[in-house]
Amino acid sequence: MRVRYELLGCALHGHALTGTDAATVRAQDALLVREDADGLRWHRCLRCDAWVPRHAPERPGRETVPGPDEVVVPLRGRPLRDRYVLRLIALDRAVHVVGLGLLGTLVLLFAAYREAWGPLAGRVVAVLQGGLGGPVGHGGPTLLVEVQRAFEVPVSTLRWLALVLLAYAVLEAVEAVGLWYARRWAEYLTFVATTVLLVPEVWELAHGPTPTKIVALVVNLAVVAYLLVAKRLFGLRGGGRAEGAERAHDTGWPAVERAGPGTERLSAR
Repeated sequence: MRVRYELLGCALHGHALTGTDAATVRAQDALLVREDADGLRWHRCLRCDAWVPRHAPERPGRETVPGPDEVVVPLRGRPLRDRYVLRLIALDRAVHVVGLGLLGTLVLLFAAYREAWGPLAGRVVAVLQGGLGGPVGHGGPTLLVEVQRAFEVPVSTLRWLALVLLAYAVLEAVEAVGLWYARRWAEYLTFVATTVLLVPEVWELAHGPTPTKIVALVVNLAVVAYLLVAKRLFGLRGGGRAEGAERAHDTGWPAVERAGPGTERLSAR
């Protein structure tokens, strides 16, 4: 089943109609506006091609329906699909930015104040484990032992870890902004960054699979496949030239003319 992204766009933003304020409808306007015998006008949505009924305006704002050179055609077809998919990936990257930024900041704070937090953290963890019925001693891999190990990590190591986390957050932020505005360089950057991370993700999954790890791997594989195949990166399927031709085919007034419905597609009242 083919997904009609145009319908989603119209559901979110309303139909893209033109000539609703025109005083008269001419025969040459039939591609955009038609008037039936009862005087009811049918306006074609420039995004989804649906015909929407409207009454003639009581106070017209212009004499005639705009011509092709005056019509602003919204995104439709493959360009519209790419906008939604790329922005969905951008939102995923934005979530990563928030998580990595918070984690990096917490590591920096921990490195700066861990001596002051040490005794308090030990007491809090001991109380929590005791209250939950868990072990609080030092003989096994308890939560208290893990916290103690964290306090034994050198400050320099913690600072480097925080720097890596924050740098990766900046990278993800650059990806998100570039993808949101459909920049070609952002598609390449996202593909490379995501592909590099697939190796440690697979390794982590092999050593301890969890639902979160599985979902993350599936999402990243889908992103890589979409960018490589649908966006024709690295010359695949004709590369950027073919992608540009595909976009041009579904953009502007020529796309509206090619999809122009005949009179048999005009909805009945």
